[in-house]
Amino acid sequence: MATKNAYDDGQFSWVDLMAHDMKAAEQFYGAVFGWSCEHQDTQGGPPYGMFGLEGSPVGGIGEMNEAMKQQGVPPMWNSYINVGDIEATVKKAQKLGAELTVPVMKVLDAGWLAFLKDPTGGHVGLWQPGTHCGAVTVNEPGSLCWNELATRDIEKAREFFGALFGWKFAEHDAPTAYYIIQSGDRPNGGLMQMDEQWGDAPPHWMVYFAVADTDRTAASIERHGGKICVPGFDTPVGRVAVVGDPQGATFSLIQLAQPPA
Repeated sequence: MATKNAYDDGQFSWVDLMAHDMKAAEQFYGAVFGWSCEHQDTQGGPPYGMFGLEGSPVGGIGEMNEAMKQQGVPPMWNSYINVGDIEATVKKAQKLGAELTVPVMKVLDAGWLAFLKDPTGGHVGLWQPGTHCGAVTVNEPGSLCWNELATRDIEKAREFFGALFGWKFAEHDAPTAYYIIQSGDRPNGGLMQMDEQWGDAPPHWMVYFAVADTDRTAASIERHGGKICVPGFDTPVGRVAVVGDPQGATFSLIQLAQPPA
């Protein structure tokens, strides 16, 4: 099993789901991925749990407050980038044109978080670890393996994230403009150019979970009340499907042709 106990600055380290109904979401993801959920002592804060695979953290889950639900905020998967100094990163991001949507917040002794809206409109989290480094199991079936920004201005996104995190970008052969994010010497996610086929969908970071069989997992998602948004299709790196849970949170599945290091 591929495990991590630390992340470099600029690496994606964590994902979590903001659900409308936390209990129902726990049951769904437990049935589909075999995840357990350990509720955390938030000392009076909003409810939060850790999804686990064979005892190793793979992601988190929280429940939106009533105000957000009434405003029509949809359930969503969030992506977090590891940083060593979250205050300095936020200041730098703002100078580069980002909007701070959630100010730096200490999460007990686990760490610090903040959320940014990049200049092209995508929302992403920052995480400075305390006792919680992020996902321990990655790149295995049932765990995080990729984070991908769909944006309407891929060149502006490259400029912003390159300046903020020192990311490099390798152009990838795809039907639309696509870049592989390189953090240090490692692939660290992707940037995809949105076109007219996306309609009015906003820019967003997509979370990918590795699976042993894309079509079988997608069928299981449908059986348990979820939705297949884009049926399985083959890519050079594996078979992909885009799916949604019963509450409407969208994510992707990939049966990796060759698991990354």
